[in-house]
Amino acid sequence: MPRLLHVIGSPRGVLSRSGLVATAYLDALRAHRPDVEVDTLDLWREELPPLDEAAVAAKMAVTRGGNPDPAQRVAWDAVLAVVARFRTADRYLFTVPMWNGGIPYRVKHYVDLVMQPGLLFTLDRATGYAGLLRNKRATVIYSTGIHAPGLPPAFGADYHATYFDWWLRETGVAEIDTIRLPPTGPGPDLEPVLARAREMARR
Repeated sequence: MPRLLHVIGSPRGVLSRSGLVATAYLDALRAHRPDVEVDTLDLWREELPPLDEAAVAAKMAVTRGGNPDPAQRVAWDAVLAVVARFRTADRYLFTVPMWNGGIPYRVKHYVDLVMQPGLLFTLDRATGYAGLLRNKRATVIYSTGIHAPGLPPAFGADYHATYFDWWLRETGVAEIDTIRLPPTGPGPDLEPVLARAREMARR
């Protein structure tokens, strides 16, 4: 059974506009492919293991061919469980709001957890990094409050979609479908904007 991993990057719950678009996507997916299993990971409601001293020490030991001590092994096994959940998905759906020009800290925590050498990527000192995932596809719903492409620098910069798309490609995800919500801060009526985004998600 194919599995889609739905990673929720917004803390706003039912008030999340990117979440409304994701719901339209999932409803259409379930109607079109009822055999797909949806695994939902809400980064604001599910505790992820810390990348603390024990976890980093374990990572360094493993990448250098050593053996973590018992405490380090416990920390590293918790990280590996998160990585496995990501790697074994066939498809991904992310909702990623812009925070201060970038991605929310919980989303960055998740990226740092799963992006492990030998599991999601390799490094060749002569040719550079190479992603290890194959035949994966991601749909990313990006939302912003004020910033939009083409606005003057006073309205912010994009280290948001540019960073997240780069990261996905570094893992080996080659097919990325992007849905961008225009600025959703105070201003004109958002319902037509959301309606267009929901229709795009259904398609």
